[in-house]
Amino acid sequence: MEIPDMSSKKLPCRPEMFDFEGISMTHFFTENWEKVRNFQSRPDDILIATYPKAGTTWVSYILDLLYFGNEDPECQTSKPIYMRIPFLESCFQEFSTVAGTEMADSLTTTPRLIKTHLPVQLVPKSFWDQNSRIVYVARNAKDNAVSYFHFDRMNMVQPEPGDWNHFLEKFMKGKNVFGPWYDHVSGWWEKKQTYSNLLYLFYEDLVEDTGREVERLCSFLGLSISIEEREKITKGVQFDTMKQNKMINHVTIPFMDFKISPFMRKAQSFRVGGVSTRNMAESMNAASVVDGKFVLKYFSCCINLHWLRSCYAAS
Repeated sequence: MEIPDMSSKKLPCRPEMFDFEGISMTHFFTENWEKVRNFQSRPDDILIATYPKAGTTWVSYILDLLYFGNEDPECQTSKPIYMRIPFLESCFQEFSTVAGTEMADSLTTTPRLIKTHLPVQLVPKSFWDQNSRIVYVARNAKDNAVSYFHFDRMNMVQPEPGDWNHFLEKFMKGKNVFGPWYDHVSGWWEKKQTYSNLLYLFYEDLVEDTGREVERLCSFLGLSISIEEREKITKGVQFDTMKQNKMINHVTIPFMDFKISPFMRKAQSFRVGGVSTRNMAESMNAASVVDGKFVLKYFSCCINLHWLRSCYAAS
């Protein structure tokens, strides 16, 4: 499949959100819903699932290198990652006639790597029926909210985010595209307890020791790589390296305004974040004190020690 020429396309009007199957969505992720719902998975498919801005591209690239880095190295520098790893529910008709389901069906690689931001209850039934492998990545709410805010600012197919305080209010009410953060991470965590082919990773663990998490992925997927290969992949997926890779950093996507913000900002957790990140997180702390319901939900989702630490971090 050739890279679509989207340079002549005009930026769309930002979409409105609406309730879809109990969560907030936009038409970009529902217009092709029948084909999404009826998508036919295969037993050797690997689904990469996350809440938006929780490490999707990072883990996608790790998996891409694990399976195809040696087999098809030219692809790493000639084909954008969104074509190598289709976004299942996406349907950006203003820019391309190819929906995510069509891109996935056209993949000739084995296994097929496919990404989704769907909450667990909306994942096509065939993934469970085929016992497909799934890698889920969760990120603590504070970092996730800050990253999602900057993403919405620069992504013209996302709803207008407003200022940080407005966005934060929506985030805490669960009124973002793909629904509440806490329902998403906890829903997938619960599924992990009954579905053995699901690996649940944490963004903070990837930041802390990427090589260790690459080993976890290999163990889950039944892959055996040498120490040299692991070190090569770990080096290749370091944030500064990916940020300079035009096939990874999404600069080929015309509806993202990189003058506002880069797609890839900082691969940091709250514990080591910059001043602006800390300030935003502190404002989230203050707002959480007012919203007792969010506090309870956030604590109920603190299924990782890093997250519990971030609850109490003041700076």
